[in-house]
Amino acid sequence: MLTSAFASQTACGGRQPVTRKELPSPVIETAADRLTDEDVRELLGSDEPEAYRVGPGDSLLVAVYGHAELAIGAYAGAGQLGTVPNGRNVGFVVDNDGTIQFPLIGSVQVAGKTSNDLRLLLEKELAAYVVEPKVTVQLLFPGSIRYYMLGQFTSPGLKYSDRPLRLLEALALGGTIQLEAASLRTAYVARGGRKLPINFIRLLRFGDLSQNIALRTGDVVFVPDNTQEQAFVFGGLPGSNTRGGAVPFVHGQLSLLQALAAAGFGFRERAQGKMSEVRIIRSIGDRAEFIVVDAAMIMKGKAAPFPLEPGDVVYVPMTAITSWNMALEQLIPTLQAVSGSLQPFVQIKYLSE
Repeated sequence: MLTSAFASQTACGGRQPVTRKELPSPVIETAADRLTDEDVRELLGSDEPEAYRVGPGDSLLVAVYGHAELAIGAYAGAGQLGTVPNGRNVGFVVDNDGTIQFPLIGSVQVAGKTSNDLRLLLEKELAAYVVEPKVTVQLLFPGSIRYYMLGQFTSPGLKYSDRPLRLLEALALGGTIQLEAASLRTAYVARGGRKLPINFIRLLRFGDLSQNIALRTGDVVFVPDNTQEQAFVFGGLPGSNTRGGAVPFVHGQLSLLQALAAAGFGFRERAQGKMSEVRIIRSIGDRAEFIVVDAAMIMKGKAAPFPLEPGDVVYVPMTAITSWNMALEQLIPTLQAVSGSLQPFVQIKYLSE
């Protein structure tokens, strides 16, 4: 039977060609936003690296011309003489309070001063003890400018610099970024407990030097592992508590329906919120895109799947909403609980006090 049917089909010209029907996009609406230039300037500070200023942890070589007895080797000040634990050169080590103990003068506040500022200060103070003192100041070890390079670097860890650096220069301190394992979309610079709106993709792949910011001492540069990429799904159903949470990507892939199912929005539930108006905040750096997707059409097979990107925030409203402001009013209390994991744009735009 099967053989004759196959022969008959072949005799009639072979198998019928498979027709492929392109499904429409499920996207209903998109909008864009970005942080203001004023917001960005306030967060990033000056665009130009400042001159090196002495700080705690620095080692200084100070010499007074014609007075070798004032050199560090001849002066055993408490905590000031000898090789420090990391093996750097002997010198006047700046204490945590920003001072050094200098011969004849005693305690001198040096933190925040350039080498020239310090030279002039010491010459002024020594004038009471030395005739026309001539002082030279040299930085032996820059212990006060330090950056933390964490994540997918070939040489991660605490890095020191003898001058303030821009982001690209600092990245070199950590060695090569392992791009095959790195998540540039979710990489960030942290300063003072806040993530800065830096777009690593634009900087490293497209050479956008507007993202090459001047770093400050203590900045943390974190390039996470792409196996830890995730999206955030929130929402609720009428008469139930808000549900959702972080949903991980699998091999770099995650669709909207997969994320909804993983977050507890099951297909067999009778009431599924406003699946026809699922709202997505997609952001990177100082820019964001707001997307409204008809997930109900995807469920019915009448619209193409919608791929998510790492860091996306997905919100399923409980009732019909007419604007993004309404969506954010419902969503912000939930975002507060996971603010540390969100993209900088969302943190700065909606969760800042």
